[in-house]
Amino acid sequence: MKKEKKIEEQLEQQVEQPAEEQIQEQQGPTVEELQARIEELEDKNLRMMAEFDNYRRRTNKEKLDLMETAGERIFTEMLPLVDDFERATAAMEKTDDIDAVREGIKLIQQKFLSFLDKHDVHAIVTDGADFNTDEHEAVTTFAAGEDQKGKVIDCTQKGYKLGDKVIRFAKVVVGE
Repeated sequence: MKKEKKIEEQLEQQVEQPAEEQIQEQQGPTVEELQARIEELEDKNLRMMAEFDNYRRRTNKEKLDLMETAGERIFTEMLPLVDDFERATAAMEKTDDIDAVREGIKLIQQKFLSFLDKHDVHAIVTDGADFNTDEHEAVTTFAAGEDQKGKVIDCTQKGYKLGDKVIRFAKVVVGE
């Protein structure tokens, strides 16, 4: 009997100890530990918000700077064309040779067209083309027979593309 009582007491102690440990584990971290964790997370959140705000400001400034200077290169490359036009205007006032003036204007036009080509600006093809609302703007229609139906009859203003993007639609007369 004594042995049985001893065994029972030992079993009770073993059962009671894990129960107390389980209660402590279930309670988890203390209020102070949780408060410290909250403060740490709030600080981390505040720093991340400040870092993101700085990033946003920096990228907006970079975009603004890029937009301001993006056109600079194009305009710098256009200045020789302005010089050519000024020389042509001055030459027109001093000469009576209209053929020389025409030739000078044609040279300037060729130079400007090569400038546009260099920057991937191309005229939209309209001669005999099918009417395409992605590239053409119909200003009027013209009764031109069955073979010309839906085709571009005339172009009143050239259209242009920058790469694949239309930057000005071609204004056209369409056959009906």
